[in-house]
Formats: sequence, structure tokens, C-alpha cells
Amino acid sequence: MRRASTLSLGLALAVLPGIRPCAAADANPAAVQDLYFGEALYNAYQGRWFEALQRLDTELAQHKRVDEKTLDSLYPLIGQAEFSVGDFELNYRMHSRAGRAIKAVLEADVADEVRNDAAFRLARIHFQKGQPQDAMQALERIHGEVPREIRDEIEFLRANTYLAMGQPAEAAAVLKQLQDAKGLEGFSGYNYGIALLQNGKTNDGLQQLAKAGEPRRDDPKEVVAIRDKTNMVLGRLMLESNDFGNAQHYFDRVSLDGPYSNQALLSAGWADAQAGNFQRALVPWKILAARDSTDSAVQEAKLALPYAYGKLNLHGRAAVLYDEALTSFGAELQKLDASNRSVREGAFLKALVREEIHQDALWVVKLRELPDTPDTFYLTALMASHDFQTALQNYLDLDDLRRKLESWQSSFDAFDDLIAQRRDYYEPLLPGIDTHFRELDSQYKLRLEQRDNLARRLNDQLTKPRPELLATADERILLERIRATEAAVARLPQAQRGELAERTERLRGAINWKLRTEYPDRLTEAYEHLALLDTDLEALQVRYQSFVRARQASVHAYTGYDDGIQDLRNRVRDALERVNQLQKQQGSLIEAVAITELTARTEHLKGYQVQARYAVADSYDRASQAQGATAPPSAPAAPAAPAGEGK
Repeated sequence: MRRASTLSLGLALAVLPGIRPCAAADANPAAVQDLYFGEALYNAYQGRWFEALQRLDTELAQHKRVDEKTLDSLYPLIGQAEFSVGDFELNYRMHSRAGRAIKAVLEADVADEVRNDAAFRLARIHFQKGQPQDAMQALERIHGEVPREIRDEIEFLRANTYLAMGQPAEAAAVLKQLQDAKGLEGFSGYNYGIALLQNGKTNDGLQQLAKAGEPRRDDPKEVVAIRDKTNMVLGRLMLESNDFGNAQHYFDRVSLDGPYSNQALLSAGWADAQAGNFQRALVPWKILAARDSTDSAVQEAKLALPYAYGKLNLHGRAAVLYDEALTSFGAELQKLDASNRSVREGAFLKALVREEIHQDALWVVKLRELPDTPDTFYLTALMASHDFQTALQNYLDLDDLRRKLESWQSSFDAFDDLIAQRRDYYEPLLPGIDTHFRELDSQYKLRLEQRDNLARRLNDQLTKPRPELLATADERILLERIRATEAAVARLPQAQRGELAERTERLRGAINWKLRTEYPDRLTEAYEHLALLDTDLEALQVRYQSFVRARQASVHAYTGYDDGIQDLRNRVRDALERVNQLQKQQGSLIEAVAITELTARTEHLKGYQVQARYAVADSYDRASQAQGATAPPSAPAAPAAPAGEGK
């Protein structure tokens, strides 16, 4: 962070980092009813936002193509799914698309909790993009039931938006109610103090910052960091107002292993030095001078420490320390030169994309421990800044997308092989399958025609009864034999026909009697048999349709994919070319920023080196003069401190 002015540093807002997972999906365990939506949520909870978006976008696209959407497993969850799309895009930093998706949720018929959560996220997008008026408009759309887990976050964002709009009084009124809010410890107190200062209530603001900066046990690291920042702001404000005692008190509150520890030690020394207590100034400066020599505060301490000894008339000791500072600055300039060359050769970007580094939350610090990354020695502070982190994350996202596109590009050959294997498997089988299918088809059509004939004849029985048509096979044989007997009797002489004709007539009558008396029962039984036949025909139809679907599926398994795959090849190729171009541009931007930072650090260190050269010569002269002089001469001039140190 630049140290152009102490006040501007002191009034920087503390904003809670990160975005919660999707509250709408989180609140409803029914999301697991749709496995693909559940898979998207699983990826989201793992922080794999791209994979989550990929799965959920695909599932939503398929849902839109379904004919009967109410039967789709995603239908009961469609509102949550569409909200989650915006949530995933927001976490993947696709703010423009996320804003459109969240606006669609706001305009949809959804529950108040979902709509209010969407409004909060939209407000956060606008706030992060530096659009406080739009953020406030989004916050004003929050009405009705609000999810419990974001109630305090909404008010905290509202207060920050007021501050960004230049309305500290309104912000202070909101922040005052959040002092005991869980999850906002340290942040709400710090911003409340800043709001009071900006509102002109200096005493109240200082008291609030002093309260917010009180160290407490068991505070998490992020709370400790914001308390350290609060104490740094208070200390520098006291230093500017020449209240060295209170300045020392607040600097002493800063933890010795936090991100502000070096600046706190340096400022604590200057507070004592400006109060004329150079003996006490030696204590923090000695601690600081023994730390990592790439830190700018440590480098300044290497000059401040002999300056204090000079003020104590220990010019010999001062000369030795100035000489050591010169040696240290020379070594650091060599590191800076190596870092500059390494960045220009592309090693910096290669170090940033190392996969094993990103497995650790402190990967920026871990980079310094790698022996082959000298370019990171002086860039840790730069890499920790918000702007650089945003640019770096864009580069890492592009690199990750490039890898995915290259993987997809190579996977098309696998699809081609898979389709070729399917073709080789199915095509030899299809002729035999088609022959069997034709037999089944003719059999099915014959049975269907026979059934229709039976049904038609039975329906005719209702209007024109013909009992003989319902005769059994034995009865038909008997009737046929009777007809043959009657024909034989008819060929006999007249004298021989009488008794035989009567007997055959009685036989026919007996059978006809049975057919007519049993006709209703036989007709009912025939309809029952027809129903059984329909059942068999339905089973045959199911088999027939299953065969048709299997036949079609076997063909569709390897036909019709060529155009689609070729289109995807072209799209992936074009996307890969664009990503490579964008990544190159983003990498060049990061390298340019890094080189600018290294150049500035080099010039700054050269300035320290010049001061040290003059100071070491002056100290040796004064030490020599002191050996033969009665009164000790005055100490050399103090090294130029960066702006904001109160020198």
C-alpha cells in the first residue's frame, strides 16, 4: 500500500472478504432431488466455481429443451438453480453476467428470502465495482423476510455504501448497531471509528478506534489483523499530532507477527526518536533491522538505527552500522536486478501458476521459500494488494481455462474413437437384427389383424346373433359330420330315408339347442378371451416398440455426431486462440506492474544507499574528531523517512 499520506491510509474502509455460498440452495436440502444440481452445489462448496457453472448451465439448458418441464427433476428447484447461476458467476468474478442473472431473480416470482438475498448480492456487486448509488438502490429493494445469516452483512454493506457516498453520519448510525454483531468483530468497530472521524467527531472517533483496537484473546487472524490496522491508524494520527506517548502506546499494541508488525516497529522507533528518547528508539529498530532485509521498513531501520547511535554520540558504532547497511543495500540491489531480469524472462509468471503453490492458503508467502523464484523477493507486498490480486486471479483463471480448453481439444479424438468403435460394433449386427425385426413386424401385424377380425365378428353378434359361430371345435366337428350324414342320407332311396333323417335331425337339434341356450354365456366368455388377447397384444406391442427404440438407439449411437463435434472443435479452437491472446496480454500487464514496482524499489534503495554513503563517511569523521575533541559534535542528519512517518 502506498504511504502517500497517513490520513488516507487511516480512513481506508475495512470490508469483509469473500462471498457466502448460495443461501437459497443451502436452505433447501431438496436440491439433491436433482443429481446434476447437487453435483453443481458440491463443486461450488469445494470452491470449483467453473465446474459448478459448467454443470449447472448444462442442466438448465437441458431443462429448457424438455417438452414436459413439470416432470423434470429440476422443475421444483428451478428458482434456486437460476439464483445459484448468478451466485456462482459472482464467485467466479463474472460480475456482468452475475448481475443480469440476479436481476432476473429479483423480477421473478420467488420467496422474499431468495429475492432479498439476490438484492444483497447485487448491491455487493455494485459496491465492488465502485458504484455506491446503484448499490444503495439495490439495498433499498430489500423488504420482508431476510435470511438470518445475512442480516448483519446487509447492514454492514449499507454502512460502507453510506461512507462511499460521503454520508458518514448515516453510516455511523448503522455501524453503532453492529458493534456486537457476530462475524463482524473488529471490522464494524474500525469502520464506526472511521465514520465518526469523517463526520467531524474527532474525539469520539479516536475513542472508538481505541476501543476497537484493544487486543483480545482467542481472536481469529483476520480480526487480529484489523485490530493491528486500527492501532496503526491511531498511532500515526497521534504521531502527526506530536502526541508521542499515546503513539507509542498504540504501536505497542500491534502484534509482532502480524502484517503490520514491521511498520509498527519502525513507527514506534520514530515516536521515541521524535520525543528525543533515542535510547528507547534503539529497541524496536534493533528488532526490525534483524528481520527480512527485502522489506522496506527493515531497510529504513538499517538507516534509522545508526542515526540513533549518532544522536547518542556513539559515532563509531554508527559508522559500523552504516557500513553494514551499505553492504546490505548492495546485496538487495543485486536481488532487485536478478528479480527484474527474472520477470522479464517470464519466470515470474511461471512461478505464479505452479500448482503445488496454490494448495496452500499462504502461497504468496511460500513463493519466497522456493529457491528458483528470486523474482518474488520484492513482490510479496505487491502481490498482496487488491488490484494485483484481481489482475493475478484473472491471469490464473485464464491459465486454468486454457488448460481446460486444451484438454477438451484433445478429448475430441477420444469421441471420434468411441463413435468409430460403436459403428464397428453395430453395423455387422444390424442386417440380422433387421431380418428378425421384419419377422416380428409381420407377426405383430398378422396378430393385430386377426384380433380386429374377431372383435368385428363379436360386435356383429350383438345385432345379428349367430350362435353357430360360437361353437367349440368338437361341436364344429359334430356339425360337419352331421352335414355329411345328411348328405349321405339324401342320396339313399326314399324308402330308406325316413328313420335316418329323423335321427340326424334330432342330433342337429340337440346341438343347436345347446348353442342357443348357452349363447349369452359363450358370448361373454368370448369377450373375456378377447380381453386376454388384448393383454397379449399389448405385451407384444411393448416388445415391438422396445425393439424399434433399440434399433434407433443403435443407429443414433454413431450417426449424426460429425457436424456437432466439428462445430465444437471450431469453437474450442477459436476460444483457445482468444484465451491465449488474453492471457498473454494479462501476463504482460502483470509483468509491467511488477517491473514498475521493482524499479521503484530499486530507486528507493539507491536513495538509501546514497544516504548511507554520506552518513558512513560523516560518522567516521565525527568518530575521529571525537577522539581528540572535548565536546562531542552533533550527530549526522537523520535519514529521509517515507511520507507518513511523522519525521
